[in-house]
Amino acid sequence: MDHLAELKEFARLHAQGQGMTAEHAAGVLARITNDTAGDPDSWAQVWTAEGRAAAARDDLLDACRHYALARFPYHGDADRERAQRLCVDTFDQWRRDQDGIERLEFKDIDGTDGTGGTIACWAAGLDRSRPLLIVMGGIVSVKEQWAPLLPLLRKLGFAAVVAELPGVGENTVTYGPDSWRTLSFLLDRLADRARVSDTSMLALSFSGHLALRAAADDPRIRRVLTVGAPVADFFTDEAWWPRVPGITTDTLRRLTGSEDLTELRHRLAGFALTPEQLRQVRIPVRYVASSRDEIIPDTDQALLRRTLGDVRFKTFDDVHGSPAHLASMRRWLFSQLLWLRFARRGTRSAS
Repeated sequence: MDHLAELKEFARLHAQGQGMTAEHAAGVLARITNDTAGDPDSWAQVWTAEGRAAAARDDLLDACRHYALARFPYHGDADRERAQRLCVDTFDQWRRDQDGIERLEFKDIDGTDGTGGTIACWAAGLDRSRPLLIVMGGIVSVKEQWAPLLPLLRKLGFAAVVAELPGVGENTVTYGPDSWRTLSFLLDRLADRARVSDTSMLALSFSGHLALRAAADDPRIRRVLTVGAPVADFFTDEAWWPRVPGITTDTLRRLTGSEDLTELRHRLAGFALTPEQLRQVRIPVRYVASSRDEIIPDTDQALLRRTLGDVRFKTFDDVHGSPAHLASMRRWLFSQLLWLRFARRGTRSAS
């Protein structure tokens, strides 16, 4: 599959996951003829024009959805940079008319490469009496896709913060094997704004990998809920890797700063979680799996079954992220989150 065709295939899934109709997405995609920055018929410019049209009719969240697809899969050229900025600014405009959604910025967060970075977040319900919930997407999804959930999360009793994976969107921390530490840094910075000793992680796709690794070391993380998280074999299995989509490998190369596929594979080997690390995750883990996942091998789920003491799976007949089952997936995740948080009171298993 060539680059533009693969972009369109993934965009159909991501548009569906954001609530766009298949007919609308197909109509937009039909007008895109190339992925050349500056061309009015290019990927970023067509999606951006749709975003501007939505903003003009005052549908700001719909505009954000289109801008997020315009910068997809990462903001690597001038048109995508512009779309990324529009996505953030338009969401900022929308949230100013909402009750209690605020913007947070944390600077000098340590990165894998030894340099500092900045993490920007959207938050609601911040209060030291409230348990913390961190929501984080994967390697291609920006926080503005999940931030509209903040009013609901506040009503459910959480101090909720929506952030991005290192290297994605406004998160300028380098993505690497130690990126899980950014979650602990976030908890440190939020210690006076939420009850971080009772933290839940709703960590989707690659951020689920970070959450599992962080939970092995940080006792403040009391439960992890994830969708299609890589664990070990995704990073190391030579037989699986040729099946990984080109957009995924290209995005990972960009986020990790790898020059080519060889360097990327070498770097990714250090991401794999070991059975010993996973056995230190003595908290409930809830995992949404997709039976036709084209990115994450099912051997990663098997490893979790063997090593975690409290893990449950919900499997949908779908591709990575189960975009065709968005409503059912959210119902299951939120029901598990609330049951774990309020029925079980978040008790950690004994060592």
